[in-house]
Amino acid sequence: MKKFLMIGTLVLAASAVAGSAVAAEFYVVRDATTKKCTIVDTKPTSTTTTIVDNGTFKTKTEAETGMKTMKVCTSN
Repeated sequence: MKKFLMIGTLVLAASAVAGSAVAAEFYVVRDATTKKCTIVDTKPTSTTTTIVDNGTFKTKTEAETGMKTMKVCTSN
């Protein structure tokens, strides 16, 4: 019984870690007022910022690289 309890606990912990790693997303957004692009880790819900192009990335490094290629972000 102890063995099954330990296995269940390990499976639950592993799935929690995997779930949080998958949920992490980074967005390249542009402020409507300042016209500046930034990287955020939460999806914008206000009308003052919008996601640029296909500006959703799995890592911050990917978002930084992607932002450098987005014309609207590099024209400022």
